Amino acid sequence: MDTSRTRAPEWQAAQWFNSQQPPSLASLRGKVIVLEAFQMLCPGCVSEGLPQTKRVHATFSPEQVAVIGLHTVFEHHQAMTPVSLEAFLHEYRIDFPVAVDLPDPQRSVPRTMAAYAMQGTPTLILIDAEGFIRQHYFGKVSDLVLGAEIAWLIAEAAELAPTAKPAD
Repeated sequence: MDTSRTRAPEWQAAQWFNSQQPPSLASLRGKVIVLEAFQMLCPGCVSEGLPQTKRVHATFSPEQVAVIGLHTVFEHHQAMTPVSLEAFLHEYRIDFPVAVDLPDPQRSVPRTMAAYAMQGTPTLILIDAEGFIRQHYFGKVSDLVLGAEIAWLIAEAAELAPTAKPAD
């Protein structure tokens, strides 16, 4: 587990799916965040990354863990439009919030992908309850390792949370 203290950059989204109110890092403070960056035409994302993220979403309490998808298109731009993504999310039954990474007109890599120095997709990033990046994976991650790291961050967040005073 990375113990460095690098603040997670805010997501730059052109559009959100599966969310009435676009989530921000500030609105999710106090929760562990699992950020899954993917492309719908990426074989590793479809076969490994997104199914794992769906398992995380189904396993951990939304009170403790926020799962966020980031559709970060750096190739095949014409095929991976928000309209196509909406159909993809429906067909693959992805119901956690998903952002469309904001394109950068100066380069092929979108803004959030660049801000997080992602090498490609799938990328999985763990952000602790205080908003710091604690783990950054490119490619496949073991379910056991990921589950243990999320549990560690949940326990850490519980230690940091203010204790409620008992009622008199």
